[in-house]
Amino acid sequence: MNNKIEIKHLKKSFGDKHVLTGLDLDVIEGEILCVIGKSGTGKSVILKHLTGILKPDSGDIIVDGEFHSDALISKFGILFQGAALFDSMNVYDNVSFGLRRKKADEEEIKDIVKSLLDQVELHDIEEKMPSELSGGMQKRVGLARALAVKPEIMLYDEPTTGVDPITAAAVDRLILKMREEYKITSIVVTHDINSACKIADRIAMLYEGKIIHIGSPESIMQSEDEIIKQFIEGRADGPIEIF
Repeated sequence: MNNKIEIKHLKKSFGDKHVLTGLDLDVIEGEILCVIGKSGTGKSVILKHLTGILKPDSGDIIVDGEFHSDALISKFGILFQGAALFDSMNVYDNVSFGLRRKKADEEEIKDIVKSLLDQVELHDIEEKMPSELSGGMQKRVGLARALAVKPEIMLYDEPTTGVDPITAAAVDRLILKMREEYKITSIVVTHDINSACKIADRIAMLYEGKIIHIGSPESIMQSEDEIIKQFIEGRADGPIEIF
């Protein structure tokens, strides 16, 4: 299979804090790649580079064989950690936001919104406001909004954070379902190792600004690397960094 994304020796610092220190990472077309690591290690910083929110200090990002540019950002959809719905808009207007920016026909928008809400297993909530929805429902609306613009690559920022285990399992199923139905390449940033093992084709471990291991969920779980074992077992007796 071809690489959908190639990240080459990416570096990013904020003042004297070196977050990404020469990160190399390839994402294969059609796969679900989970990036794990402790809070504050720069997982979300990777996503912000892919979406153009941040610019690297050095290094390259290549998407579909082209160097990353504003023109390529349209290939990405993102589900933010807190769903990031527009509080002043109802569900229908949230999901249709990207379509309206593309000047889609309103009748077409109506059909797309209903279809997407059906896909994420939400029905008859178009008129509800985000404040009327549970955290899990907000995440699903956020996913529908991201899918509305037909992205080739989906980015998920801590998709199971802040929801109960049953809802987390439902989110995991949706990520798998979206890949199967839309053939989307997916990058999932998470510290939830259980979720990662359920959905990932490969898992990459981020530590001190670099990927220190990448492979199947089984290879991560069987690793003898002390840093990886500490993370998986939730131990605080190894190297600790406070951010």
